[in-house]
Amino acid sequence: MKISTLILILLLNMDHYPDIDWQGHRGCRGIMPENSLQAFEKALDLGVKTLEMDVVISKDGEVIVSHDPWISPDFCFGPGEEPIDSNVAVWPNIYQLTYQEILEYDCGSKGNTKFPDQSKQRAYKPRLADVFRMAEKYCKDHRRNEIYYNIEIKSNPEWDGIYHPDYYDFSDLVYKTIDAYVPWKRVNIQSFDHRILQYYHKMYPDVTLAVLEESDQDVEEVIELLGFKPEIYSPHFKLLKPKKVKWLHDNGIKVIVWTVNTIEDMEKMIEIGVDGIITDYPNLIEDLSREQ
Repeated sequence: MKISTLILILLLNMDHYPDIDWQGHRGCRGIMPENSLQAFEKALDLGVKTLEMDVVISKDGEVIVSHDPWISPDFCFGPGEEPIDSNVAVWPNIYQLTYQEILEYDCGSKGNTKFPDQSKQRAYKPRLADVFRMAEKYCKDHRRNEIYYNIEIKSNPEWDGIYHPDYYDFSDLVYKTIDAYVPWKRVNIQSFDHRILQYYHKMYPDVTLAVLEESDQDVEEVIELLGFKPEIYSPHFKLLKPKKVKWLHDNGIKVIVWTVNTIEDMEKMIEIGVDGIITDYPNLIEDLSREQ
């Protein structure tokens, strides 16, 4: 079966839930090396509407797609396929490595014990620009709908100057990269760090913003601390109740939950009215559609 035909079938299956924004978490971490070009391409094969990813900054100022600002020995090999010592106090710091040095680390062949179905294959941490180029070309070549991007800026006040630049320089580097490659109507910025969202709200008011939340703090308190109403509220799915969804929708805020990895939990989230679902397993979407 041709890839273009498979994509059409998957997109038709998604018509069971036409209003759900299906997002591939770190591409499709459950089945491919996370935040790799292979993972994003596979997520496109599976018909997601949005690619979700995380970004950090290299020593030479490149915006790198990686969940952590360091290179994890849990699923990465060092240069020359040598193991990374997991017992050292500091793992390889991406902010202290150039892009060319980052390419020497293989973050796919080792696999990930947390995701036993993940394909083991050589993978590197790409630049955000590389992801844009691949994904935009893919959509054009396969004549599929345009892809959207949910980009998390991985910052923390305690990491300023150590694992990344100051939050405003970090924000500007990401903004410039996105602005050079894709239209902002297909991008949103998300973060746990309120400084990032507040900066974007002030400096780039047309950018769609999502506040990430992993605590059980009252949603009204979260938004009060943020200082403005974001377009998207994105909590861990287990924190979400129908009453909270209603309040958010009544206030014009979309709800996109993470990270939902079973059909049963996907069904629960759809039932309570979420707008989007982030999953490590976009391949489950087809199985979910078959059950309807």
